[in-house]
Formats: sequence, structure tokens, C-alpha cells
Amino acid sequence: MAVIQYLSRILFDFGAISTLGDEIAGLGLKLPLLITDRGIASAGILDRALDASKPCRPVVYDGTTENPTEQSLLECLDIWFERGCDGVIALGGGSPIDLAKAVALLTSHGGKLADFNVKTGGSARIGKVSPQIAVPTAAGTGAEVGRACVMSLLDGTKCVAVNLNMVADVVICDPELTLSLPPRLTAATGIDALSHGIETTMSPWINPPAGAIALDCVARAAKWLPVAVNDGSNRQARWEMMMAALEGGMCLQKALGGAHAMATPLGELHLHHGTLIGVLLPHILRFNRDHAVESIDLIRSAASIPEGIETHDWMHEFVAGIGLPVTLGKLGVDRSLLQGIAEKASKDHLSATNPRPATAEDYFGILQAAI
Repeated sequence: MAVIQYLSRILFDFGAISTLGDEIAGLGLKLPLLITDRGIASAGILDRALDASKPCRPVVYDGTTENPTEQSLLECLDIWFERGCDGVIALGGGSPIDLAKAVALLTSHGGKLADFNVKTGGSARIGKVSPQIAVPTAAGTGAEVGRACVMSLLDGTKCVAVNLNMVADVVICDPELTLSLPPRLTAATGIDALSHGIETTMSPWINPPAGAIALDCVARAAKWLPVAVNDGSNRQARWEMMMAALEGGMCLQKALGGAHAMATPLGELHLHHGTLIGVLLPHILRFNRDHAVESIDLIRSAASIPEGIETHDWMHEFVAGIGLPVTLGKLGVDRSLLQGIAEKASKDHLSATNPRPATAEDYFGILQAAI
């Protein structure tokens, strides 16, 4: 049976950040915890958000790391209970947004994040969480409307909690906030958005609305990501990429596949998620090509891939063309780790929705080709 649900209140346009104060009041929040990182703070975006929050004065946590950690979660929980916070605002990319989801989950449910791990069935127990507002500052993960929270635990493993109840109550998408994003980060986040459209299109799960959104994501990202990388001041490119990222998050309920199944354990090496996805995506397209023929034809049409060029070859050249590395070796991945990563990838919940069933040995072969 298909499960189809859309999704949140979304405010989208240049200048949308100015609505933050009204949205805080609309949720009845008196003292929200605003979660961000020091890069956002130093770029002046935090000051803009705090100004837009008036008359509310949120409590600020700016210690989010590049990949969110359980240590940051514990620090946020201490602040929440010490200050008596009643909601959470995420300001940033996927890391602050995922951290905010975890805070919303544990402040409403108690326990530890590992209690809600999708791999152990814990995610099914997630009900309504504490109020959330998500304000993305990059165009990539779509985490602002994603149902998953990914975090590195204190023991070094990755925990993934997945439930539609964790989607933010309000999402404020302001492309103005992405204008200062440097080219490398624009590329690394944008390729993640494109990958969401591609992998959900190939997923065997049935969800026609999500499938249609995924193809629109592919079309926008394939056209506008190179423009945004080459000219970050191009306002239309920034608008289009933020929309592509939002769509990439909207279609996630159709599920991802093998590239993301491999990226999860590779992320335990503290490598940037989008950069990893850029390396892995051509290889999973090659692996799936005879098992997702119709889906790949749809992807080719949406991305305007010329006849005579294999989809995986086009993807490889696209990634290289926006300045991202195309091998795991360039990222410093040790070949001796690949077998263990392949074992973890084969057990990841996203491997189950790859169109071609993949064993640990299959993943090992893909990773060897990608090294």
C-alpha cells in the first residue's frame, strides 16, 4: 500500500526570513532554542534571523559540527531544560536541521536517540514531537522537509531515525540566504539535491506524486546547479536550486537507494555527505542500469542527457564539471576499510529500496571501482 503525505507549511521566496517572528508567534512559542553553526553566525545570517525573530528572543546554540553528533545533542538538551525552552528553530544546512529534529524528538519522547533507530524498529514509535521551524541556508539536503534524522553517536556509529512526525511544522525557504555560499559548498550540497531526485526516481516504491516531484528536482538541478556554482550571485539560479533542494526533500518518502546506503557508513569517516554522493552516484547508476531502464529513461529526459552518452558517464562528467572529486581516493578513503563499509551498506535500510538487490560483495565491487 502506498503511503502519501505532504508535508508542512512552507514559505518560499526572497525575503521569506522576514516572516520568522510571525511564525514563532503562530506556533505559540515563548522561548525557542535556535540551533545553528559558527559558520552561519560568522556570515551574519544568524543576526538576520535573530532580527527577524523579534519580539521573540531565542536561545542560541551555535556549536553544530559538520556532521551532527550526539555530544551536540546532549548540549542542546541541557540548554533546553535549563532555560525552559518550548520549541526549536533550525538555521543552516542539513546538520543543524537534523540536530534540531533530534532535540524535538527527545524533548517530547525522552530516552536516547538510539532508542529510535530505524534499523532496530525504534522509529515506528515516534509520535508528535516538539514544535519546529526549519530555515535552510543551503540548497542541498532537503532536510527541512525530510523525515530522517542522521547523527553520529558517542560510540562513533551512525544512527538514523525516520518518521514523518519529525518534519518541521513550518519551513522558511529564503534563497537570499544562499547567495554567499562558496562554489565548492554550492556544488557539494547541490549534488545531494540532484541525487535525491535520481535515486527516488529509481526506487521501486509506488508514490506517483513523489515521483513527479523527483523528476522536476532532476530537471531543475541538472540545469541550474552549474550556473549557481559558476555565478553564485545569479538570483534565478539560487531560487531554482533552493526549490530543487526542497523538492528533493519532498520526494524522500519514496525512498533512496544504494548511493545513500554506502554514504551512511562512509560518513562515519567524517566526510562531507554531498561530496560522497557525488563520487558514488555514477557508480550506482551503472550498477542499476539494466534493472531500472524505464526510470533511467525518465531521468535522462528530465536532465536532457544527449543520445549516445551513457547516464553514468554523463553523471561522472557532471560531477567533475562542477569541481567535485570523482574518486574516494581523493577523499582519503583507505582501501582496507572498504569491505567493512560494504557490509554496513548492505544492511542499511536504504539498500532495500535500490532497484537492483545488492549484497555486501556487490557494494564492495562498487566501492573498489570508486576508490
